[in-house]
Amino acid sequence: MTTTDEPAGAPRGQGADGGTKRQFISWVTLALMTTASVASLRPSPTMAIYGLAAVFLYLLPAVVFLLPTALVGAELASGWSGGIYRWVSEALGKPLGFLAVWCQFAMTIAYYPSLLAYVASTFAYVINPRLAESGPYVAIVIVVIYWTGVWISSRGTRTVAGLSSLGLVIGTLVPGVLLVVLGLVFLGEGNPSAAPMGAGHWLPPWTGLASLVLIVNNFLSYAGMEMNGVHVSSLRDPRGEYPRSVFLATGLVLLIFVLPALAISWVMPSSELSLTAGLMQAFQAFFDHFHIGWMTKVVGIMLVMAALGGMLTWLAGPAKGLVLLARQEGYLPPFLQRFNKHGVPQNIMVVQGVLTTLIGVLYAFSSDVSSSYWMFSVITIQIYLIAYLLMFVAVVRLRKSQPHVERGFTVPAVTLVAGVGFVASVLALFIGFVPPDQFDGQPLWRYLLVVGGGLLVLGVAIPVAFLRFRKPGWVHPDHQ
Repeated sequence: MTTTDEPAGAPRGQGADGGTKRQFISWVTLALMTTASVASLRPSPTMAIYGLAAVFLYLLPAVVFLLPTALVGAELASGWSGGIYRWVSEALGKPLGFLAVWCQFAMTIAYYPSLLAYVASTFAYVINPRLAESGPYVAIVIVVIYWTGVWISSRGTRTVAGLSSLGLVIGTLVPGVLLVVLGLVFLGEGNPSAAPMGAGHWLPPWTGLASLVLIVNNFLSYAGMEMNGVHVSSLRDPRGEYPRSVFLATGLVLLIFVLPALAISWVMPSSELSLTAGLMQAFQAFFDHFHIGWMTKVVGIMLVMAALGGMLTWLAGPAKGLVLLARQEGYLPPFLQRFNKHGVPQNIMVVQGVLTTLIGVLYAFSSDVSSSYWMFSVITIQIYLIAYLLMFVAVVRLRKSQPHVERGFTVPAVTLVAGVGFVASVLALFIGFVPPDQFDGQPLWRYLLVVGGGLLVLGVAIPVAFLRFRKPGWVHPDHQ
């Protein structure tokens, strides 16, 4: 998942193509770049619970959310530099622009605990699989790894920059292909699938909204697709090549998401599947079946290294984008606008870290790590969806208010496309308040308190407070 558009809201004084000599890329290259920024194995256990219906549950949000965000992002990025703050500010005003870029930052506060819970559960299979569902163990890993990452990032280390592309190969492509191949061989030997694979199981069984809640996770899985729209000006024929790039990337992303999820469902019964450790559960089951159990630890290390490398490469990105914008417009108190000698916004990262630590500590008191993981994933999605809702409104408003601005790519039937994305995002936001069938034992009030409280505090109350109590003196001297 990509969380910022280099950096979100950062002011730029150049045109869409940077004001330099353009270097063209092929639409296939752009498709591969987009795939690398979106595809991941982490959500596979969540969808594996549905078995064959995972195909439908990945395809539906791809059509109503993935494609609209990619197309809308391309038009906005090819017409206005500066990211989502510029897009929303031009269309809806600076306060809502700040809200959009704040949500891109704030979602990481809930996202890091869920990401690191996955890391903790995966690493448990390297040392002791029973720790995967231990709340205190997960909490310790979250706190230790996060603060280690902050320390590394605060020193301006550049050596981790290449880990994101390496992580695609080491932590996504190799394990993903291995998982699918093991699954196909497993079925080819005549072993029955743990999940039914008949034609009657393409759709999930309907037991009310709760039966479809896990589909919300796919909105987070697809988040960031629009960020590569900034490269649309590097195509020789944006209007013809960008749609082809988007459709190819969508197909590749679906393959990377769907096939591993199916492979997991072939070997792991849904009733035994952990949302955090499900990937390693499947690998261990396959490796034990083929009598190569030692491979479990190897794959576990690969997945952990890739996840940590990805985290380090963009740990400071959203914070830096927010601080650059805050210096220019005075949205944050001066204390939170400071950079250290390495050019890293250390103060706001520390405040972010305190909140992340408090969330991580909650895992220590949780009797169900999977449930906690899901709730924080939902909070992440809902905060991020606020930014997407503003983006969909912005593209329609700008088409009417600034038709003279030259765009490298224009969305066909923009009102329909943006409308579909907007409605899908609203539905996903509200469905997130419904607990999944898998968590029937959890008190509803606790679920609503955590999810609703996280959304209101992180996504609404804090940015509104900054806007309400903003002072002229908060503008950095360089911008006065």
